[in-house]
Amino acid sequence: MTAIEQTEAARPRGTRLPRRARRNQLLGAAQEVFVAQGYHSAAMDDIAERAGVSKPVLYQHFPGKLDLYLALLDQHCESLLLAVRTALASTTDNKLRVRATMDAYFAYVEDDGGAFRLVFESDLTNEPAVRERVDKVTHECAEAICDVIAEDTGLSRAESMLLASGLGGLAQVVARSWLHSDRSVPRDQAVQLLTSLAWRGIAGFPLHGTDHH
Repeated sequence: MTAIEQTEAARPRGTRLPRRARRNQLLGAAQEVFVAQGYHSAAMDDIAERAGVSKPVLYQHFPGKLDLYLALLDQHCESLLLAVRTALASTTDNKLRVRATMDAYFAYVEDDGGAFRLVFESDLTNEPAVRERVDKVTHECAEAICDVIAEDTGLSRAESMLLASGLGGLAQVVARSWLHSDRSVPRDQAVQLLTSLAWRGIAGFPLHGTDHH
């Protein structure tokens, strides 16, 4: 059950929940409010009301609005990194790896909870703690892609990292553009188009020490 689903299940005021369940419920409510209103327009009153709890209960778990936002950001940055790593590990066929990785970004931005907005479209990127987390997950996703490129092509780490950053950036920017165009192209078709574009570039680097493609 997702945090937002737990919010729906536990919303009636006065229900006593285990601490972890309550925390997840509050995170789900906060996500709904932050995604809908942005950080600056959101208020702790709104989040408490959405969760069906009093403000003191909310403050027992999160000392302030920024703490709540950062907890959500940590959660969803971790989800993105896990999705990219899982995609890369899903096959040894490099073309299918590219497709799986592109699809991981599309799935991430398409999630109904809109969590990608907290990571890629935050109105709080001037806050150092937010910027640090966004830069970190972007770098870690690129590093995961870089590991595969360096191993398979024999390119230097620096060269592989440049290519990996390009692939990751391409995936997230195009996935967001696709979503904002109201999914004017079916997802599978959009992923295939992007995979074809990316594969034409990365396939030009010969595999190192193997004839496997």
